[in-house]
Amino acid sequence: MSIMDKNSVGRFTSRVENYVKYRPHYPREIIPFLSEECSMTKQTIIADIGSGPGISSENFIANGNVVYAVEPNDAMRKSAENIFAGKKNFISIKGTAENTTLKNDSMDMIIAGQAFHWFDREKSRSEFKRILKKDGYVVLIWNEKTESDEFMKEYYTLIKKYGINYEIVNHANVDFPALEKFFAPDKCSLKIFDHMHTLDYDGLRGRLLSSSYIPLEGTAHEMMIKELDAIFEKHESGGEVNMMYETLLYYGMLNG
Repeated sequence: MSIMDKNSVGRFTSRVENYVKYRPHYPREIIPFLSEECSMTKQTIIADIGSGPGISSENFIANGNVVYAVEPNDAMRKSAENIFAGKKNFISIKGTAENTTLKNDSMDMIIAGQAFHWFDREKSRSEFKRILKKDGYVVLIWNEKTESDEFMKEYYTLIKKYGINYEIVNHANVDFPALEKFFAPDKCSLKIFDHMHTLDYDGLRGRLLSSSYIPLEGTAHEMMIKELDAIFEKHESGGEVNMMYETLLYYGMLNG
């Protein structure tokens, strides 16, 4: 399935503000882990594919890496350009996973945060091989919500109830066996980090509305928000709830 079949380029345009404010970031521990496992240094040149507003880029930019942030959505890309204005190691590129516009053999590492499930796998694999240097790594990252407590179970029930085509667009459909086929044989590994995102009510509501499958208006939207209010009131402590994640980091090479 291609990125255009799911209209992933346009479906986040109306959600950029909530996405920037309320989406969880990624554990800082990713940087020392990749340094240890993939020989990443501050000189490693990185392509962040489907970079959105730059959440997946920020740890690498802070580490001093040059990051080419490739994003097709104009609103998302502009948001990242504003956030990283003045950062010389952040380079914004209008492109897609299937056509990054980057040069051959120019990248030491490719990352994709919360994005790979939108890509056309065959075409993006060919494009990644084209732009990646020999022995370069691909790192695919997702923050995956857990059902670790009653709050998370009820939140999951809510998004399954109201999410439009949730089961189709859910990134959890991309599992380890599927990713093993994307990487070279025996070249895919998985690291899991525990991750927590603390939110007040506005943050929880914004996090919900940042998801592309959630209705933004109409009767279903109104009913959903009422149920969200009840969930928050039931589980909040000190005006906050903790959204629990596992950060899944798949990493490996495309060449055998």
